[in-house]
Amino acid sequence: MSQDRLIEIEADVLTKNDAYAQANRNLLAGLGAFAVNLVSSPGSGKTTLLCKTIDALGAQPLAVIEGDQQTENDADRLRATGAPAIQVNTGKGCHLDGHMVGHALEHLALPRGAMRFIENVGNLVCPAAFELGEDCKVAILSVTEGEDKPLKYPDMFTASRLAILNKTDLAPHCDVDLDLYEANLRRVNPGIEILRLSARTGEGMAAWIGWLRSNLAQKTEVKAAE
Repeated sequence: MSQDRLIEIEADVLTKNDAYAQANRNLLAGLGAFAVNLVSSPGSGKTTLLCKTIDALGAQPLAVIEGDQQTENDADRLRATGAPAIQVNTGKGCHLDGHMVGHALEHLALPRGAMRFIENVGNLVCPAAFELGEDCKVAILSVTEGEDKPLKYPDMFTASRLAILNKTDLAPHCDVDLDLYEANLRRVNPGIEILRLSARTGEGMAAWIGWLRSNLAQKTEVKAAE
């Protein structure tokens, strides 16, 4: 297959996905919901952070769409917190897409002003290109992954509004330079917001919860003004 044909097919796939994503975005906007697409490499601590986040949000209405190639292990962990969670298994697919998320949203009937968390498949490449209808992507980066990770996978960090440097409790044991992490993140995305956080110790959790509540409030105010 020629390079031109490959580009044509890829453009067609992304165009169709964008249409599904826009339909999801319209649905969520109509509900005054705030939707976050959590992206990262495998093992960054997404699910643990999400469980801690659900606990910290307390009575805030929310639901989770959980993406993995196989198993319901992470969805089961999330359901154990009491939160509704829909598992989406992608099989050989390396990311969620707008169509998958649209079907999952059909099964998540929540009141207005709820939060939707989408935990994407662990992968720093494909999810960067596929919009799901979310308000923003949040990239979770374990401090054990190496300070050059943002430079190796710039598309993901360019597409993200917020980067969370997770597992900061391990930093003293890994000879890691957190300032260099932040500098490299801003090299690829000068406007990215950054939080240092440890889901294990609770460091930074208050700032993360505050960020979520603030963005939900802004979304709710916009809907009320319409």
